[in-house]
Amino acid sequence: PNLFINRHGYSAWLSPCLFLFFKDDIMFVLEKQLEIAGSHSLKLPYKSKCRNKHGHNWKITVVVEAEELNSNGMVVDFTHIKKIVNRLDHTHLNNIFKRINPTAENIAKWIADKINKYLQSADTYIQVKYVSVQESEGNTITYYPPTE
Repeated sequence: PNLFINRHGYSAWLSPCLFLFFKDDIMFVLEKQLEIAGSHSLKLPYKSKCRNKHGHNWKITVVVEAEELNSNGMVVDFTHIKKIVNRLDHTHLNNIFKRINPTAENIAKWIADKINKYLQSADTYIQVKYVSVQESEGNTITYYPPTE
């Protein structure tokens, strides 16, 4: 593969099948996988069975990147990520997402935003790289929050 560095301090690896960007000073990447169960119904302007209340067992993947470890020798405690994601577990998501559709896309963004807000207290660079939400086999959305 070929490597190049752009003027923003990001590198990219090029290969025939993959194009990845990463921040040059990232030393640690944490990945937490969870499964949550819940129900929702979607407000859609077309006929769809998703307009009816129904449930899923969502598979969630959270990836956090950090320049260095915290004073406890961790990127972040896995339990803190679990507590945030588990706010959605065994709930009717329409009760949490009152103004927006509780789609997999909005679930991924909500999780990333909540975790990034929690991480703001860190004294070093640490943030969510992405959150993936698998609603069912073969149906996954990945949200990449803006980098700071």
